[in-house]
Amino acid sequence: MQLHWKIIIGLVAGVIFGFFSSINNLGTFSTNYIAPFGTIFLNLLKLIAVPLVVSSLITGVASLSDTSKLSRIGLKTISLYLITTAIAVTIGLLLVNIIEPGNYVPDSYQEFLSEDSTSQAFDKKQQANTLKESRGPLQPLVDMVPSNALNAMSNNSNMLQVVFFSIIFGLAIIGIDKKFSQPVLSFLEGINQTIIRLVELIMNFAPFGVFALIVKTFSTISGDLGYITGILQALLIYMSVVILGLLSHVMITYTTLLKFFSNIKLKDFFSKMIPVQLVAFSTSSSGATLPVTMKRCEKDLGVNEEISSFVLPLGATINMDGTALYQGVAAVFIAQALGIDLTISNQFTIVATAVLASIGTAGVPGAGVVMLIIILEAINVPSEGIALILGVDRILDMIRTSANVTGDAAIATIIDSSEKS
Repeated sequence: MQLHWKIIIGLVAGVIFGFFSSINNLGTFSTNYIAPFGTIFLNLLKLIAVPLVVSSLITGVASLSDTSKLSRIGLKTISLYLITTAIAVTIGLLLVNIIEPGNYVPDSYQEFLSEDSTSQAFDKKQQANTLKESRGPLQPLVDMVPSNALNAMSNNSNMLQVVFFSIIFGLAIIGIDKKFSQPVLSFLEGINQTIIRLVELIMNFAPFGVFALIVKTFSTISGDLGYITGILQALLIYMSVVILGLLSHVMITYTTLLKFFSNIKLKDFFSKMIPVQLVAFSTSSSGATLPVTMKRCEKDLGVNEEISSFVLPLGATINMDGTALYQGVAAVFIAQALGIDLTISNQFTIVATAVLASIGTAGVPGAGVVMLIIILEAINVPSEGIALILGVDRILDMIRTSANVTGDAAIATIIDSSEKS
């Protein structure tokens, strides 16, 4: 049986058992004896993320000894990432303004803000305020440059710093004599091949890891839905808008780009991406999924290693189309629920802020909610309103991460095709 079918079986079994666990009060059993295996699987993927980014980016940049080629690939990659992110937010805003899910929230919305929800909202707001207070107009540039490379590599949330260090390290290798650079590159290429082999070994555990992660997620969510009854209709419509937006972005934006700017058949691309999307769905982490994305792009989609080594780690760090779309929809939904009318200027602010925020959003579960608060405050919408969406955020986080990694792979395929033509 192919791996993606095994993962699908694990996913479906996890959903069924998760709801069964919640209904029959088996949450403690699931937490103690099943969830840990999901954490182990996620940790295994995170374990190899930094070594993979460092080894692949440095060798990828160094292999592009033609600096004009490196500049060309870098410019195309970043331009495509920014353009597709802006398109994603625009799609989300169009749908949420047409369907208006926030108008379905009952007037008794304030009653829904239970102590638990407002407590979670307060915690997220505190994180956002801390982040906002420390950020001047050029703070993103400051955040990008680490003061200690080893310290940056010790935490997956510092991936942008790791990417920066790896790129300048690769550029430095280009400028030294080959008798010195070759041993370094050989060592890093050995590390890279070893990590790819580790990915293959870890993926054998994927069906069990996915099962455990889904059991943990759905047993928790099904419990949360108990106090959402009064606004369940609005939340379901809100979720439908986000999911419709993500599907539209993947099936229209990326399909169009792949059809006209790549050499790969659409059927082949999406069939090969299924295991990547399933891992992204279960882990909710672009960074954790990166090893699988790279393996699939190189082995199955035929993307040149020097392209994938540069484009994909960068994408896992700054290309958050799904997250940006979700943030746009969520911001307008909360404003609608609170009866706040947003102007055209506010909507443009959402697009600009969401695009910039997506660059600084860590590829880890839940990071999008913190950045959402920054967007809400930019358009003067009370950030306490995120309590409305926290109960269902985990499900949407899983889906938007799948969209994120699909976008990374699509851009890598397009850049590879453009370089081969």
